[in-house]
Amino acid sequence: MLLLYLGAGACTPQAGPPAVPATASRGARLYEGNCSACHQPGGQGMPNVYPSLAGSPLVLGDPGVLARWVVQGTRPDSMPAGRYAAMMPKFAWLRAEDAAALLTYLRASFGNSASAVDAATVAAALGS
Repeated sequence: MLLLYLGAGACTPQAGPPAVPATASRGARLYEGNCSACHQPGGQGMPNVYPSLAGSPLVLGDPGVLARWVVQGTRPDSMPAGRYAAMMPKFAWLRAEDAAALLTYLRASFGNSASAVDAATVAAALGS
């Protein structure tokens, strides 16, 4: 039997890309599984059918308003009815933690750069 001694540090992992935070990957998975069919993988939406999420005042604005729109289907005053041909479904099955991960992903993707959303903010906005 041949034994090989590599010495100290031989099994040290090499530096690689930074790890993606769990909430970011959870938000990305939720987006891909529930939102990308309409809003498209790149968040650009479809003109006159589904709104773009890139640079959206709704996405970048008050996270409570965004949470109520995504989870409860409460249309924000800033988005007039009939502007888009399709209706946004309610995602009432989302737990506050999942909604926070999804909203954080939306606010930090597609060229957006807004603060993260935590589960307490979502819960407060939804009255939970």
